[in-house]
Amino acid sequence: MSAASERPDERPDDAITDFSRRSVDVDGVVKTVHVSGTGPAVVLMPEMPGISPDVLRLARWIRDAGFTVHVPSLFGTDGAWPTAGRGTEVVRRACVSAEFRAFAGGGTSPVTAWLRGLARQAHAECGGPGVGAVGLCFTGNFALTMALEPAVIAPVVNHPSLPLDDPAGLEISDEDARTVRDRVTRDGLTVLAYRFDNDRWCTGRRFDAYRALLGDAFDGRVLPGSCARADPPPFFRDVVATPHSVVTAHFVDEEGHPTVRARDEILAFLTTRLRPAAE
Repeated sequence: MSAASERPDERPDDAITDFSRRSVDVDGVVKTVHVSGTGPAVVLMPEMPGISPDVLRLARWIRDAGFTVHVPSLFGTDGAWPTAGRGTEVVRRACVSAEFRAFAGGGTSPVTAWLRGLARQAHAECGGPGVGAVGLCFTGNFALTMALEPAVIAPVVNHPSLPLDDPAGLEISDEDARTVRDRVTRDGLTVLAYRFDNDRWCTGRRFDAYRALLGDAFDGRVLPGSCARADPPPFFRDVVATPHSVVTAHFVDEEGHPTVRARDEILAFLTTRLRPAAE
């Protein structure tokens, strides 16, 4: 019996053959980063449980829009189809990892310092006015924290789920929050964000907290959960168990669909800020 017939609920893993695989050193910490494309840099951070085929689909859309996309490996198995069992184990490991602050009171996740270093290196290599940062789910708020790095000028916060135990919390220390707010005032930074209206991991209370911090600089857009993909991968169906991943696992690739419009808005946001001559 073939593997496909043994696991009928799974699609094949993605071999990621159209990306270069790099080992990136930031202050002595080395992580794998998958890179593809030309043009200004965009750092696309994976959602739980890792760099899935759906995350890679988004990366290719960003690449094909005229950017050099950098996808850092932060957890899970790169390219793996997100099963429920494998995904649950990845979440457990991440929640106790010293690199992440999954629960309220933890402040800013230490891994964001490494991600800011990646953004600096990517900007030096790719040029342009700055770098885009796109966070997803567990890494959603990391796109905001990366704005502590001056090179990051286009943060996109997608369905941020941290802290897991406080729906009105933001995964950022008070000091870093003040610094980001100061940058909004000084540099005119704006933050684009997405969630489904009935997402229990990213509720309206979380978007209210972003708005309280950033004011009009926070552009939080809410899609009806009824439009989310009805048959997402097993991890999202059985563990996440709510409409959640607007432009990845719950994306519906149909012309005019709200998730397609969200994807196109994200690409337009990145283009306006990183490739203004292309408007």
